[in-house]
Amino acid sequence: MALTILEINERAREELSKITGLELSTTLSTAKVEQGWAVNVELIEKHSIPDGMDLLACYEAMVDDFGNLLSFKRIRMRKRIDSEVEFEEEF
Repeated sequence: MALTILEINERAREELSKITGLELSTTLSTAKVEQGWAVNVELIEKHSIPDGMDLLACYEAMVDDFGNLLSFKRIRMRKRIDSEVEFEEEF
């Protein structure tokens, strides 16, 4: 039986954190795609003081309908203090 979007998010977050050894920050997006699910997650690459200078990396994970991690890649990095203004509307 296929998983719900909530279960897909949880699996992708857990797997990315385990495989990279990085701490989770937030889930940015989840979308059903031909290969399964594309989940974008921000992970903390480097803690800094003050924490606004933390380095955050956005990872895209491809997960099948059963929550198995198929692939992942880092797609961008930013400082926590830097705002992100780029939004894509595909609905």
